Amino acid sequence: MRSEIEVFRGFIRKKGLRNTPERETIIAEIFATHDHFDVDELYLRLRAQKKKISKPSIYRLIPYLLESGLIQEAYFEDGHWHYEHIYGHEHHCHLRCLKCGNTVEFQEKALHKLERKMAEKYDFLVKGHKLEVFGYCPKCKVHI
Repeated sequence: MRSEIEVFRGFIRKKGLRNTPERETIIAEIFATHDHFDVDELYLRLRAQKKKISKPSIYRLIPYLLESGLIQEAYFEDGHWHYEHIYGHEHHCHLRCLKCGNTVEFQEKALHKLERKMAEKYDFLVKGHKLEVFGYCPKCKVHI
């Protein structure tokens, strides 16, 4: 399997755009951890490592990472999107606590069966799905 940097280089080349060391630094940091992230968190992680990357550079890169299939939007909270890298990972869905924000990733075969059933029933070409179930985690539900 090609690395995420190689995938991005190929994507950029096909789009007729130029790649930069800054873009590769951002991508490397995104793939260095499995955590969900937002632009501010990513920017602060890069700054803590003394990387000279601007927030606008991150904002400009995000649409390309989404389009290339390297990351996806995970959820919208506090007025901005949170992302996760998905390249090289199996599809999964999320359980998210409304109180503490804890996110649990899960896979459920029954969802894939339902997806296929709905595609057949409605003659629909399914390209994927996103499911986010929100509620309260075990720690937080005892306090509501």
